[in-house]
Amino acid sequence: MTKQPDQPAAQQHIAADRQASLVARYGAAIPPAGPWNDHLSLLLSHRSVRAYAPDPLPAGTLETLVAAGQSAATSSNLQAWSVVAVTDPVKKAKLAEHAGGQKHIEQCPLFLIWIADLARNQRVGAEADVEMESAAYLETFLVAAIDAALAAQNAVIAAESLDLSTVYIGAMRNQPEAVAEMLGLPPATMAVFGLCVGYAAACAEGQVKPRLPQSAVLFEERYGVADETQLRAAYDVEMGNFSRRQNMPVDSWSARVLERMGPIKSMKGRDRLKEIIRRLGFPLH
Repeated sequence: MTKQPDQPAAQQHIAADRQASLVARYGAAIPPAGPWNDHLSLLLSHRSVRAYAPDPLPAGTLETLVAAGQSAATSSNLQAWSVVAVTDPVKKAKLAEHAGGQKHIEQCPLFLIWIADLARNQRVGAEADVEMESAAYLETFLVAAIDAALAAQNAVIAAESLDLSTVYIGAMRNQPEAVAEMLGLPPATMAVFGLCVGYAAACAEGQVKPRLPQSAVLFEERYGVADETQLRAAYDVEMGNFSRRQNMPVDSWSARVLERMGPIKSMKGRDRLKEIIRRLGFPLH
């Protein structure tokens, strides 16, 4: 006779896991308890990892991650993205240089570069002798960039379910023309970000980073900022505590926003991105 699971014990385990996951992500400002499962626990455990062990990935990992990526939503099924997998150490070193010297690009066994790709769809138009008029507009570039982001996030979740770690590399946009030349990208394509994939080096995983309380980002019916100053102050304290636990320089979220979005120099060349995107074959009408 099959033994039935102990329902009260199972419910207690779910409740404890939910509470631990929410506390790790929000600190004291946890939202009300809701439905829960292992998938949600995995999502809330996400963290960026910037140091990787040299261990190779199991055979077929790349294809599995791409399958997960291709299972993401895509606007009108246009599938306006591609991905370039880079494992060659020399190429990874050059890409790390383009990204301002981010060594984890060199360390990870697999570096994925996600491409906003309208070239494939334009080839369809060329073969059918149809002018793809909408391809020249900003909306269509956004579709391609968003499609790439959705696919990549699916791949990240898949990787983490396989005990792999990741970190996004937005600095692929620091020198997108150099990256395009290196990867042989045709016009109407652009590397929108990279993604390191691999096994975290010892002690590199770190803790889950707190996020803004839901009351700062979730609004019912209408946008509102009535309590934002107090909520932000409390979150700045939470981030300071996180920095101390990680033996990092004490920082606050507000200070990071001011540093990152204040001076133009913090953009590291991306202030010229519109002109560069146009040179890469996106008119952006």
